[in-house]
Amino acid sequence: MADMTQLRFKQTAPDKIGFDPFVRIGAQWMLVTAGDESGFNTMTASWGFAGVMWGKPCVETVIRPQRYTKEFLDKSEYFTLSFFPETNRKDLAVCGRISGRDEDKLAQTSLTPVFTDGTVTFEQAELVLVCKKLYVQQLSSDCFTERDLDGANYAAGDYHHAYIAEIVKAYVK
Repeated sequence: MADMTQLRFKQTAPDKIGFDPFVRIGAQWMLVTAGDESGFNTMTASWGFAGVMWGKPCVETVIRPQRYTKEFLDKSEYFTLSFFPETNRKDLAVCGRISGRDEDKLAQTSLTPVFTDGTVTFEQAELVLVCKKLYVQQLSSDCFTERDLDGANYAAGDYHHAYIAEIVKAYVK
């Protein structure tokens, strides 16, 4: 288990990170990572939410059923959302394109895994949100009020699972 301060991270309160989800999630992307020293996987994501739910600082990320990372997320109580400087953009592209089920995608990146707080992040991250799962539900065709979104995003019927999680720790460099 890594001491995050030795890796130049400082723990801070989730409401003090100056988090703009439109930039951080939508434009810069993030890695969703779950598992531990015995096994983990990570994937790039650019869809999600951040805010307050049930009186807690929360995030929501969505994972399609065929993604290998989903298997780890389902087995884990905690996961991380990790955000990187632009210099790691190619690494995030690799993590979004290659499945960890098929090959060691991290071997094709400059990323170094760090095991902390019962989960995994990466030394190169500039912001890490340690998240505790609170709620999981699969999206459903029946719930779309904007029917075009369903057809445009789920023609194969592979509806995302939504994971709402409390931000229990936030680390910044």
